[in-house]
Amino acid sequence: MRQLASLAETRVMASLLAASAGAWAFLEIADEVAEGETHAIDRAIFLALRTAGRPDDPLGPGWLEEAMRDLTALGGFTVLALVVIGACGSLFFLRRRRAAGVLLGTALTAQASVELLKLLYERARPDLVPHLSWVTSASFPSGHSALAATVYLTLGVMVASGTPSLRARALVLTLALFVVAAVGVSRVYLGVHWPTDVLAGWALGAAFAMAARLVHGLWRGQGGHGT
Repeated sequence: MRQLASLAETRVMASLLAASAGAWAFLEIADEVAEGETHAIDRAIFLALRTAGRPDDPLGPGWLEEAMRDLTALGGFTVLALVVIGACGSLFFLRRRRAAGVLLGTALTAQASVELLKLLYERARPDLVPHLSWVTSASFPSGHSALAATVYLTLGVMVASGTPSLRARALVLTLALFVVAAVGVSRVYLGVHWPTDVLAGWALGAAFAMAARLVHGLWRGQGGHGT
């Protein structure tokens, strides 16, 4: 029993530290962006994904541009809403009501936070190239990147925590990380976000995902059904 209690405490501390690290990383990036310190590297990375001398032409064949549009949809509101609704419904059906509540609460909080942060920082979208995806809100942080990280990492951690196989856990988490990375890269490739928008979104989303792990772990530690 003592070993189990010690393991639970270790996981709680690890989640707390990870969430804090994500929040700290976001604030550091935000500070650099606000001071204009990232403009040069943002511009360099941004243009590196375009054909030299033709900034309106993204690197790669035509199918890659279409693939990037498909990947970016994985971080869009419609797809993520369907993922969250489907996952929460499945968790509720499996009597994991607390997990469903944590996932839904985390997703909604992350969505609201992103909207508020966009209003706070009011960073303009990149105007160096034509946008290959429709956008209306401010640029910082990347909502697609932040919400994809929040939802997919939270789900990945939940699934992995209930999987006894170490290889299966690694596979689930790797897949979640791949999707999150693909969404972020697609936002820069399509010309709608600066790289630091995406980095900040990843950091923010990871912080929310680790906070969800912390809350879920503490909630489960209370015992009872519907974990």
